[in-house]
Amino acid sequence: MTQPLLEVQDLHTVFSTKEGTVKAVDGVSFELHSGETLGIVGESGCGKSVTAMSIMRLQRPGRIVGGKVMFKGQDLTRISEYEMREIRGREIAMIFQDPMTSLNPVYRVGWQVSEPTRLHNGWDARKALSSAVNMLGRVGIPSASARARDYPHQFSGGMRQRAMIAMGLTTTPQVLIADEPTTALDVTIQAQILDLLRDVNREFGTATILITHNLGVVAGMCQRLIVMYAGKVVEAGPTADVFANPKHPYTWSLLRSIPRLDAERHEPLKPIEGLPPNLVDLPSGCAFHPRCVFRVERCARDVPALIQVGGTQRAACWVTQAGTELKGV
Repeated sequence: MTQPLLEVQDLHTVFSTKEGTVKAVDGVSFELHSGETLGIVGESGCGKSVTAMSIMRLQRPGRIVGGKVMFKGQDLTRISEYEMREIRGREIAMIFQDPMTSLNPVYRVGWQVSEPTRLHNGWDARKALSSAVNMLGRVGIPSASARARDYPHQFSGGMRQRAMIAMGLTTTPQVLIADEPTTALDVTIQAQILDLLRDVNREFGTATILITHNLGVVAGMCQRLIVMYAGKVVEAGPTADVFANPKHPYTWSLLRSIPRLDAERHEPLKPIEGLPPNLVDLPSGCAFHPRCVFRVERCARDVPALIQVGGTQRAACWVTQAGTELKGV
């Protein structure tokens, strides 16, 4: 296998609060290869976005207290802020969840989309704006030259998201992190944005990290995925294998809680009982065990490691590591 383009190794990010230390990212590891799309899924608060922010060194007021983020032979957690600014936006770009709060309301869209090339490539305003208009047209914004003079509030939600994608692509980054890029959009615009991200991956060869809680999006977009719970990776593997035969009860429960059009029998959806744990005061053992229908005595006592289970998947679960298949219940 080729050398990973980006490799996250045992990453730990914490936030200090009045209640205590929040372990938002607790030993996360994964690899991203050139040209692939990796999905990161899980409930709100599981650490998906903080993982992305930590890669970009934008996690403040959180602190990276352990681990490495290796990109092209250098550890991004160890380089200076000046060196990180040279990488951020040029080689690793990010699309944030809400484009309305990510775009500055007092600057024209074209000026904002052209900013990366002015900063990183040293282009003058005219050349940078011309490139921005071209990119706005390529991401599907009609009359791009005229719309570049508009302000963010004059764009629809889908157009603002397209503008954010255009901004991320102006410097042709090697890695694009899309943090729930379709959350605030209706289903028609969602489909258009996902098609656009797929085209970007194909046309530019950009490796993409797609953060979402929508498993349907992952099924259509990602070659591999990792599933996070309480700041940890609990399952990882090829998307098709994880969907066909989940190896962690949390993944199994997520898949059971969404409707399937291909199901032979239409049964009531089965929600995951209980609530995600308090990250300041995690339960002993496996963090998912209070909500798990497969739990055994050891689950409440010992924390399972993420190890190979089956041919292609890794899971942090005492039950499946003992050879039990997740079925029924």
